[in-house]
Amino acid sequence: MTVPVRTAVGPDPLRVLDLKPEHMAVIKEALVGVNKEGTGARAFAGAEYVSAGKTGTAQVIGIKQGEKYVESRVQERLRDHALFIAYAPAERPRIALAVIVENSGFGARAAAPIARQVLDFYLLGKRSAAPKRGRKEDDESGD
Repeated sequence: MTVPVRTAVGPDPLRVLDLKPEHMAVIKEALVGVNKEGTGARAFAGAEYVSAGKTGTAQVIGIKQGEKYVESRVQERLRDHALFIAYAPAERPRIALAVIVENSGFGARAAAPIARQVLDFYLLGKRSAAPKRGRKEDDESGD
């Protein structure tokens, strides 16, 4: 029987992006804003730390121009994927993650609550109940 070998991966950057500090500050502020007053706010309400994140949606099937996506009319296996990326604490990140929930729709409804659970456990050692599925109205806020 072969014993698996673990190899530590260092934090060495693959490349350095030449971004102005003031531009990075705007981006970081916007990502924190997602979890404070934006699409991730419901999932991160009452968090004991400041986090940054971004919701997203990945289409599984194409929709004709001018046609409206109505989730209830689409077979479950063809529904959009929910996406959410996050890092925390925002001031000095200790963890970064990406959550993809297949065929679950809007990122704030399905993926952000899972990210919150992971961050709570990692940063605070807290286990919580499974996230409740968000309300349908949450889907209208856009990614």
